[in-house]
Amino acid sequence: MLYLIDASVYVFRAYHSPLPEMLDAEQRPVHAVFGFARFIGDLLERTRPQFVAVAFDRRLSRSYRSEIYPPYKAHREPAPPDLAVQFDYCRELCERLGLAVFVDSYYEADDLIGTLAERMRGHGVRSAFITRDKDLAQLVRDGDLYWDFGARGQLGYRDVERLFGVAPERFADYLALTGDTSDNIPGVPGVGPKTAAALMRAFGSIDALYAGLGRVPELGLRGGRDLRERLREHRDAVYLARRLTRIVCDMPLTAGPAELTPGVPDREALGALYDRLGFGPLLRRQGERLAALAGGGRGGTAGTALA
Repeated sequence: MLYLIDASVYVFRAYHSPLPEMLDAEQRPVHAVFGFARFIGDLLERTRPQFVAVAFDRRLSRSYRSEIYPPYKAHREPAPPDLAVQFDYCRELCERLGLAVFVDSYYEADDLIGTLAERMRGHGVRSAFITRDKDLAQLVRDGDLYWDFGARGQLGYRDVERLFGVAPERFADYLALTGDTSDNIPGVPGVGPKTAAALMRAFGSIDALYAGLGRVPELGLRGGRDLRERLREHRDAVYLARRLTRIVCDMPLTAGPAELTPGVPDREALGALYDRLGFGPLLRRQGERLAALAGGGRGGTAGTALA
């Protein structure tokens, strides 16, 4: 199985967690790095993945979706300076752990994850999507997992529909109807999750919905006639929203099984990183265990401790 880690959401979670103050050698906060390091280390120890990739978002002035719709995420404030530095540390940490790290200057982490999952399907490999982001539920297929590690249990293909009320293949269309305020994507006024899920169950896609719009009042939904007119009025906005909510799965990536096989953690580089971060023995011991599981010490002597 390929473990696809939506790293940014876990960095944010660690940043906003009630962790004690931690400072690097230059007196900059690094508590989010510590929390993320615990998360990634625990995940690797528990799963021992055959294949793994870590995808990060990058704050972009120009992106695939902002070119389609300039207001996309335009309301979001830039990351605080101390968080931006910690993102750099988290990417370095993953590299020192021997993990394949992906970040793009035009596409988002979701698109990197979707493309990697699709490429590995061609090799017969299923995916576990490690995320807190509901948008990635659209990628789940039979045999895959949607898993907010450390918070929510593992969800299979059927579980996604039970949790969210809509099958994974219909998720982008569902979000196009409800909109997504966190990404500044408008939906159809008055259409919430329950109504959108009911429409998807009845029609299967927004294409089928608009082809059979006259049937909407027959579904028994509250205000069916008014709903039909609102859907008609906002048709262009719905199709625009679907372009924004649909994850890109055909980015020009060449990564395959060889590139996604985890390497052996670089003990010397990890030790140097932990020195800069001021981290104590807890993570160092975990780094030792991960290196032992991977079979030795790359970048140094196998017996060298993370002193």
